[in-house]
Amino acid sequence: MGTARGRVLICAGSDSGGGAGIQADIKAVTALGGYAATAVTALTAQNTLGVQAVMGVPADFIRLQIRMVLEDLGADALKTGMLADGPTIRAVCEALAEFGPGIPLVADPVMVAKGGHRLLAEEAVSALVEQLLPMATLITPNLPEAEALVGFPVADLPAMHRAAQALLDRGVRAVLLKGGHLEGPVLTDLLATPAGVEAFESPRIASRHTHGTGCTLASAIACGLAQGLDLRHAVVRGRAYVRAAMLAAPGFGQGHGPLGHGITMDPARLENGA
Repeated sequence: MGTARGRVLICAGSDSGGGAGIQADIKAVTALGGYAATAVTALTAQNTLGVQAVMGVPADFIRLQIRMVLEDLGADALKTGMLADGPTIRAVCEALAEFGPGIPLVADPVMVAKGGHRLLAEEAVSALVEQLLPMATLITPNLPEAEALVGFPVADLPAMHRAAQALLDRGVRAVLLKGGHLEGPVLTDLLATPAGVEAFESPRIASRHTHGTGCTLASAIACGLAQGLDLRHAVVRGRAYVRAAMLAAPGFGQGHGPLGHGITMDPARLENGA
């Protein structure tokens, strides 16, 4: 693991069930030895069975949270998650540009919850593409999110390659395209940068305890960047941490259960993706 503690400012929604969102982000960063600060963008009433309601946070208050953190505590990396609508996206982008210019940003383009509840207004997709994604050091879409961003189906590995290239062609600096929605015993994620594409393959873990995997992975990667890891090693360590947390899931809930975020692993195993 990196020698620096690593400060991560997370701009995302709250999950009352504790498995995803801000709660998962804080747990992941803390487990990996970093320091998590937050700007809450929305409140959700949810559990492992789904999202029942969402209540937004006023844009001015989101901006104030970001300003207060960055002017005092500072940050070595930024992470965004659920940004429910256009005004929220604009507030976050403007505040990060003003108070945190040059800080690496991992953007998880959260659009739909695990249970199917839409978490990003349809009219806000253009704001996401035009304002947030160009600011990001890395974006971490799953396949449904990638389809919404590129406008064509992403149903197999060749389509994943095309989607990753399409996002790069639109000015995104790096993409970790997550292949968990594809069928089969092997899960493949693609890390695409202007220098090329690298595939990461792992045996699929058969588990219903997958709530918050996307949030957890993006925050784990942001923590790695905050601690001085290069992008590839931050991705390798983040993937290893998520897999370990899935295997350590506590078994809570009747639906898509949370991960075991408190898992600790030997640093060498994490660095090597074991």
